Amino acid sequence: MQTRTLGKSAQGTDLEVSALGLGCMGMSQSYGPVPGSRADMICLIRAAVEHGITFFDTAEAYGPLTNEELVGEALAPYRDRVVIATKFGHRPETVGEQRWSGLDSRPEHIKTAVEGSLRRLRTEAIDLYYQHRVDPTVPIEEVAGAVKDLIHEGKVKHFGLSEAAADTIRRAHAVQPVTAVQSEYSLWWRRPEDTLLPTLEELGIGFVAYSPLGKGFLTGKIYAQSEFAPGDIRNTIPRFTAEARRANLLLVALLQSIAKQKNATPAQIAIAWLLAQKPWVVPIPGTRRLERLRENIGGTEVDMMPDELQQIEHLASQIVVQGARYPEELERLTNR
Repeated sequence: MQTRTLGKSAQGTDLEVSALGLGCMGMSQSYGPVPGSRADMICLIRAAVEHGITFFDTAEAYGPLTNEELVGEALAPYRDRVVIATKFGHRPETVGEQRWSGLDSRPEHIKTAVEGSLRRLRTEAIDLYYQHRVDPTVPIEEVAGAVKDLIHEGKVKHFGLSEAAADTIRRAHAVQPVTAVQSEYSLWWRRPEDTLLPTLEELGIGFVAYSPLGKGFLTGKIYAQSEFAPGDIRNTIPRFTAEARRANLLLVALLQSIAKQKNATPAQIAIAWLLAQKPWVVPIPGTRRLERLRENIGGTEVDMMPDELQQIEHLASQIVVQGARYPEELERLTNR
């Protein structure tokens, strides 16, 4: 698989990763019961390595904690071949019941949290350490300073932010160079194009796109009448009501028409479209099935021609996606 370069560290070293990463959250939470055992998920992560993926995304909040343990065990035999990204910024309240008491990016908490992540990931240094969500009670300069200390101590290699606004990124970057920003980005969520991507291009920061397949909707395998399992986050998302899905199938139809022309699948076109936006954009679709992993990787082999991109742009501009991407209380945690 081809590689892409995200931003640089304070030491001037590039962070090179596979053009497609693997989001591991769904192997522990958010999308209903996992179809398989922990051993199956470990095999899937290792299969991703064998298929050329070198970039893996997790967080202490996923599970919570258990996803880091899963990723750490799965990647231990390949540690020198892969880049592991994880996130800090939440405080566990009752881990056994999987509840969290909210955001906490105080420097002292960050320096405690990193020790747990290092242990669970079975590594001496975290390749990319994101603030999971901006904590409005802690100046971003203090957060960047804390991660800067961890980098000097050799516990972290690169600093990242997730769902942060452009001004916040600039302020953090002035204290400790930000290597990558992670936010949702796909054909049905294009807000990063407004101010985020231009800011990252100006500053030389890479972009990691989560939910590049619209939480599965852009694969063409979800319909208005589809039902989600209990515990699936999509049961709570306005964009996934039956009415919204029925309207949003217009976007899926667009992908299906392009896919037919390219002898590809809608998911592969959605990934190829993202890869064509900027050479420093890296999508991290999640999956829990080997066949979907292989399908997603196939998206990196689809070349989008300028006229095809223009066609998608023209047709997509005529479609108004219905429904908010998150419930209001979650959306408030983003873009600040």
